[in-house]
Amino acid sequence: MKVKQDERKSTPVAPLAPERRIKLRHIFPSLVTVFAISAGLTSVRMSIEGNIPAALYLIMLAVFLDAADGKIARYLDTASPFGAELDTLADFFNFGIAPGLLIYNAFFHATEYQNLGWLSSLVLAICCALRLARFNVGLSEPPQTGQRDYFVGVPAPALASLALMPVFLSLVGWGNIGTYSYIIAVYVIAIALLAVSTIPTFSIKHASVNRNLLPMIAISSAIVVIFLMVYPWQTFIFANLVYLGSLPVSYIKERKPRPAAD
Repeated sequence: MKVKQDERKSTPVAPLAPERRIKLRHIFPSLVTVFAISAGLTSVRMSIEGNIPAALYLIMLAVFLDAADGKIARYLDTASPFGAELDTLADFFNFGIAPGLLIYNAFFHATEYQNLGWLSSLVLAICCALRLARFNVGLSEPPQTGQRDYFVGVPAPALASLALMPVFLSLVGWGNIGTYSYIIAVYVIAIALLAVSTIPTFSIKHASVNRNLLPMIAISSAIVVIFLMVYPWQTFIFANLVYLGSLPVSYIKERKPRPAAD
């Protein structure tokens, strides 16, 4: 016993970190991400209870919070590997699991197409996870020329919005869309496959516009916000159609040969 005590005394012990307090700005972006997870979880509860509009609003809130936490972290200069990992987990749940469960509860639960609906929800969640894993791996690799201007495949927030298109349509008056179970399932699977595809999609993070267009962009943004408040589902449908229409444009534009540098 004496030998063990001597060995324990001779073993160096790392000193405690002198700084036991951290600034609130270092954890604020992660708190926003936690709020996004809470919105996604509550969306699942609302969809189970049959409150489809509330479930949709909460997923759209999670989309907004997902865009906000990264910008807040960069603004406060508090980006960290922990925050990035937490954000990835939040994206997987909010944009892969919650939308799939919402679609299942809205169109397939308690019907003869339960297995088909569950299959489409599984494919959506799995493709979202694969998309996020590929994105995280790509962050550690140097981007190729021009690659920064595009995402590879549909990003997770857009994936959720596109997959929820049948729910949007049902809320604007297409109440009989739920009878086309096979079409809904095939559509959801097709959208999920877009996420893991190599199709280049426009990245708004690196988009640039002429400075003279800033007033017009500000006015257009205000109009979009007004439409989101007054006609939310119609606005999301229009945005989804515009995004789907942009995919061939981004594909053709990215495939164009770039002029050789002097």
